[in-house]
Amino acid sequence: MKIINRFILLIVLSGLFLFGCRSESANGTNNLETQSSYYMENKGSDTIVNLALNWAERYQLLHPEVSVSVTGGGSGTGISSLINNTVDIANASRQIKTEEISAAEANDVFPLEHIIARDAIAVIVNPGNPINQLTLQQISDIYTAKINNWSELGGEDRPIVRLSRETNSGTHVYFLEAVIRLGSKEDKTIFSADTLLLPSSEGIIAEVRDNPNAIGYDGLGYISSDVKVLKISKAPDGEYIYPSIETVNQNLYPISRDLYMYTNGIPEKFIQDYLDWILSDDGQQVVFELGFVPVN
Repeated sequence: MKIINRFILLIVLSGLFLFGCRSESANGTNNLETQSSYYMENKGSDTIVNLALNWAERYQLLHPEVSVSVTGGGSGTGISSLINNTVDIANASRQIKTEEISAAEANDVFPLEHIIARDAIAVIVNPGNPINQLTLQQISDIYTAKINNWSELGGEDRPIVRLSRETNSGTHVYFLEAVIRLGSKEDKTIFSADTLLLPSSEGIIAEVRDNPNAIGYDGLGYISSDVKVLKISKAPDGEYIYPSIETVNQNLYPISRDLYMYTNGIPEKFIQDYLDWILSDDGQQVVFELGFVPVN
């Protein structure tokens, strides 16, 4: 009889324990299924990658239920991933091309453009180079091998070493179209064959820092005190302008551009909330801190 009573007591206690667990879950204190979690993949432009990483880190502190994966690889990589519908947000430092839009639509992907910051492309040389300013035409002539020695520009008798980002880079494409081709859509000029193509913005900074003969270009957010930034003019008789937030916003600096994120149409709400935060004062403060130009 004692054994039976103990058995009944054990059943009652077990029931009370299970009821307590269910009650705790019902109150949301111990039920993992009630905790919402969202994941988005963000890929593309190496110009934007540091900015995107900072955005993701700060946003996840505010919204721990959201996870943002950020990778680079170049604007072309990001846009290709969007076309293949394998990414939630594609970062690009150039505008998507007509043929890319057509390829996306053929795959039932409809790119929607979001301007998330602005940028200036700084033309840089080694600090020991006496050259301080160039016109757009002179830069074009350098990168097409019409000018090959710094002495032709009033500098020392040294060969010019041309540096560029790789062809998959949106910065490479923009520089080609806006500077080397001087904005002409009919011009099919390309970089000189001896131009050294480097895989990262940091790589260009390092090479210019170490090579007294080098010239390169980079987004304003990557410029350091290790290199000299040149003043640029649209024409020989024009004003020579340094790149800065002020000169970009005043449309004075001639090599400036918008930076983009692309989604497949109107995104899901948690992605749209993230994009809205990026364009908020908090998100644009990150843009300012990293040396880019806020859009607002």
